[in-house]
Amino acid sequence: MAWTEDRVETLKKLWTEGLSASQIAKEMGEGVTRNAIIGKVHRLKLSGRATPSRPPRPRAKPAPKPRITTSTPRTSTTTPVVSRETPVAPPPLEPTPLPSGEFATVLTLTNHICKWPIGDPTDQNFRFCGRKSKANSPYCDAHATQAYQPQSRRRRRGPESATAALDALANARRKSI
Repeated sequence: MAWTEDRVETLKKLWTEGLSASQIAKEMGEGVTRNAIIGKVHRLKLSGRATPSRPPRPRAKPAPKPRITTSTPRTSTTTPVVSRETPVAPPPLEPTPLPSGEFATVLTLTNHICKWPIGDPTDQNFRFCGRKSKANSPYCDAHATQAYQPQSRRRRRGPESATAALDALANARRKSI
């Protein structure tokens, strides 16, 4: 494919109109590829487009902020308490002995025993919970509520740090545009 004066003028016109290299290649047809367009644009040292080749993306709406309730008047030293669901009581920490009177160990675990570890595994007194586990779960009811918390009950950073992180991301995006 040879670059004639007519083709070069067509390329310059379409490039300044804001078409992409792929769009210009389709418009020119006859074996002109996207890479040929890009190469010629660089050799001609054409400046950037006058308009963007694709429409700007719509901005997402910000997520609603959680309601914040304070237990004491807000001062600079206190942080607000975010109201959540009622906290789950911590599971019992003492292991339950098996019917044989022994505690559950790695060697005595079965599919029907709670496998929640209690203590330090390197310690000689390390045990497993030993209570009856829920159906299709490795844990008893108390430990299953601790192990499988819904998304809303997980601990999160305070609202100040989340807002600061979102502001930093927004500033970074503005700088790159």
